[in-house]
Amino acid sequence: MCGRYAASRRPEDLAGIFEIEMGVPPGRAESSLWGREPEETLEADYNVAPTKEVYAVLERPLKDADDPRPVRQLRTLKWGLVPSWSKTPEGGARMINARAETVHEKPSYRRAFASRRCILPADGYYEWVTGKRERDLEVEGKKKRPRKQPYFVTPADGSVFAMAGLYEFWRDRTLPDDHPRAWWVTCSVITTEAETSPLAVAPAEGPHTLAEIHPRMPLMLTPDRWDAWLDPSRTDPEDLRGLLAPPEPGLMRAYPVTTAVSNVRNNGPELLKELAAPEEGTLF
Repeated sequence: MCGRYAASRRPEDLAGIFEIEMGVPPGRAESSLWGREPEETLEADYNVAPTKEVYAVLERPLKDADDPRPVRQLRTLKWGLVPSWSKTPEGGARMINARAETVHEKPSYRRAFASRRCILPADGYYEWVTGKRERDLEVEGKKKRPRKQPYFVTPADGSVFAMAGLYEFWRDRTLPDDHPRAWWVTCSVITTEAETSPLAVAPAEGPHTLAEIHPRMPLMLTPDRWDAWLDPSRTDPEDLRGLLAPPEPGLMRAYPVTTAVSNVRNNGPELLKELAAPEEGTLF
């Protein structure tokens, strides 16, 4: 799964990486579904959690524009998808992940999968491993909530971790049309089975494959798939399912980080500092 990640790149950097035409960087926003004013620039976030505002790369025509072509944009969305047909937004915090195996058929995701796909740029994501001793104690009934060791998973070459995502629009019918919060734009991360092949760089102590950390992982899109994934003219579910294939193995590294990341109130680059070994009591 993906329940926490880090995103520290500036919008200007993301604009260059993804060839953004319009969006968050000041001066680039024009008339669109998001309004005429530039959006607020997000600060670097080393502990992105559900319901937070996050950057997303997407393509869609601009509202009221003479040119109907889709424009690649960098926008801020709320993490936790709210289906357009939902009566309330309360379930969004639970819909942070969509499974690649069923995204084309699930009512909450299938319409977005067909026409509202996006990329959620990240530095990498966090996942928690329960140490062997902790798991044994849990099995024996001697520990109800085993302590877990967080790992940070990131591209081994330092490139952006482009997570496949979906986005959706939801109208709050309790507010008038001209209210700034009348429309919500929310998103979800697509996940797939975790790789069972060796990591490109594995920690000296601990897991040597992503599957040993967690059975699921975010679906990473390599640059050769960005255009096809973002293209809103591709709407056939069977055609799109071919884009859900995992990238070639061996592109990722993982290393243990401080348990401070487990608290969403903690935030800062120190959360990404690699530990020499898992913290005491959480040895793999």
